[in-house]
Amino acid sequence: MIRFCIHHRRLVIALWLALTAALTAAAATWPAPAADGFSLPGSESQRAAALLNGTTPEPPGALIVSAPSGRAQESAALPGRAQESSAPPGRAQDPVAPLIAQMNAVPGVQVNPGARRASPDGTITSIPIDYPDEEAAAQLTRLREEFRPPTGVTVELAGDDFADFTPGGVTEIVGLLAAAVVLLVAFRSLIAAAVPLIVGVVGVACGVAVFTLLGHVVGSPGFAVYLTIMLGLGVGIDYALLIVTRFRTALKEAPDEAPDEAPDEAPDVEEAVAEAMRTAGRSVLFAGIIVIVTGAGMLFLGPSLGGGVALAAGCGVAMVMLAALTLLPALLAVIGRRIDRFALPRRAAAVPLSYRWSRVVQRRPWPAGTAALAALVLLALPATQLRTGWSDAGNRPVSDTTRRAHDLLAQGFGPGMAGPLILVAPSAGHGALGRAARTPGVAQAFPIGADGRAVMVVPGTGPQDERTDALIRHLRATLPAPVLVTGSTAAALDFAQHTADRLPWVVGMVLLAAFALLVPVFRSLVVPLKAIVVNLLSIGAAFGVVVAVFQLDVLGGGTGGPIDAWVPLMLFTITFGLSMDYEVFLLSRVREEYLRDRDNTRAVAAGLAETARVITAAATIMFCVFAAFGAFDDRALRVMGVGLAVAVLVDATLVRLVLVPAAMEVLGERNWWFPVLTFRRLTPRRKRT
Repeated sequence: MIRFCIHHRRLVIALWLALTAALTAAAATWPAPAADGFSLPGSESQRAAALLNGTTPEPPGALIVSAPSGRAQESAALPGRAQESSAPPGRAQDPVAPLIAQMNAVPGVQVNPGARRASPDGTITSIPIDYPDEEAAAQLTRLREEFRPPTGVTVELAGDDFADFTPGGVTEIVGLLAAAVVLLVAFRSLIAAAVPLIVGVVGVACGVAVFTLLGHVVGSPGFAVYLTIMLGLGVGIDYALLIVTRFRTALKEAPDEAPDEAPDEAPDVEEAVAEAMRTAGRSVLFAGIIVIVTGAGMLFLGPSLGGGVALAAGCGVAMVMLAALTLLPALLAVIGRRIDRFALPRRAAAVPLSYRWSRVVQRRPWPAGTAALAALVLLALPATQLRTGWSDAGNRPVSDTTRRAHDLLAQGFGPGMAGPLILVAPSAGHGALGRAARTPGVAQAFPIGADGRAVMVVPGTGPQDERTDALIRHLRATLPAPVLVTGSTAAALDFAQHTADRLPWVVGMVLLAAFALLVPVFRSLVVPLKAIVVNLLSIGAAFGVVVAVFQLDVLGGGTGGPIDAWVPLMLFTITFGLSMDYEVFLLSRVREEYLRDRDNTRAVAAGLAETARVITAAATIMFCVFAAFGAFDDRALRVMGVGLAVAVLVDATLVRLVLVPAAMEVLGERNWWFPVLTFRRLTPRRKRT
């Protein structure tokens, strides 16, 4: 395959351009809708939803109005209760009556002032809004922004579809610009820096298109496409960076081509490309497979969410890996020795700093390894306080209308109004209303719907409060058997338990798969085990930083809360796969050096010297790409971006530069112990007859 790509380089490039154009056009023509909802078959919240026959007793949005005391109270029949009739608008309706009329003029939208609820002090009202789709929600958002209420009156929108979620575009550009700068510094050549960017962008474009088309078969949440972009850009540029580095090294070791030969037709250029693909290309292949296999661990979450996320990660990584293994050798064969054209000035060659650093660590492996281990454990300590749940409007910035609506509801009705519970039974007359109203921790309870089967319960604590989780468990344990508890908060609790139950299975599957893939690569049992242990340490450090920043809110900002339940599983699987990338890159080179003279100490130092610069550059690129996604408005994507950025940073510094060389020096020749090889050495070869 590699020889084909080299000899038919222009055909391969043309095929990739045609494939990219065709896939992009097809994805734009047949985009798959986002499946943001998910189901947990068998869970209580899912069974309660089935009892509702697909109907929602509460509309998806609400208009939250804060007015001076007295004006809102006049329009409310009972505090906390919906009005029974569509009475003529009172004075409390006057401030927002023009806005309600404009909203009701939007096709499919129904704003019902007669069903409003007023806070006990009458200052805040919630008017339900029913709308058909996200396009209608966008029109409602625009109308609210253009509306100018009277002095002292505040109008906000509650509902996820009204959140100020900024889609991608700027984030990817920032990540690409940062990657371009890092590549230019690493290669000191404009052409060499441009090649990985080209390969990464082409691979990501194809990955996004393939993921979009497969979305017709496998439902995926709306944020999943950004995961495809995030991972594709990070690993795609890194894979190309590694191969281009080995290509340039092979070119330097080869004699110059004859003067009458074109740069892209010289035999030494073709051999340099082949050598780069035999070594670095092999590492890229195994690294990509590991990322895809570990990402498949998300399937344990179930097809409704885990399948889409695993597909997003797999499409991004698979397409950039395919581009690195086919498009990149064709490009390198065309460019040839022009790879170093437009080069920046270089300093005189010297002993690599990484080689000297490795020798320092190897002379004192125990103190160096202990210090790195202590730092990783210290970073990981906050992870012991991890709480999973589901982000809501309270975790969004105060500039978001849904966050301000959340705060107004908590101010007027209590914190539980942001995530009320719904009690559902197969028929009316179940007595749940009275029982719930007398339950400690319940602020309000009142019937909803026309058939008397559903009851809304407003907890006295917020949806992300541990006491609310305890209340849900208490209600489920004490209410009569036909009554089920659902609602967004109850569903989040079910999902958190669902992920917690599957976490050991995911971890076990990922570790076994990684071990099985690494053993044949390194022909050793010790090296894969060590790789798994140190990668778990770097993942623990990333989890600790995520918990400290987003849950414990150590940096301030007022957006602290439980980590979205799907994030720990995804962060573990993706981070483990990416960490293994660097392990494969480094230890593949160490093994090459070790096979020369069987000197473990020299092999570790030489392998680190040969790969430290490229690993540092690759880690810097990934860090920039992931950190750029940390600026997303969506909190879950911010958590993923920051978590991946920290994991990459820790892995490329404390782990690769300190802990790995220290551990390999302590283990010595035991690093390369492999029972099959030992058995072969002890068994005499049979003579041929």
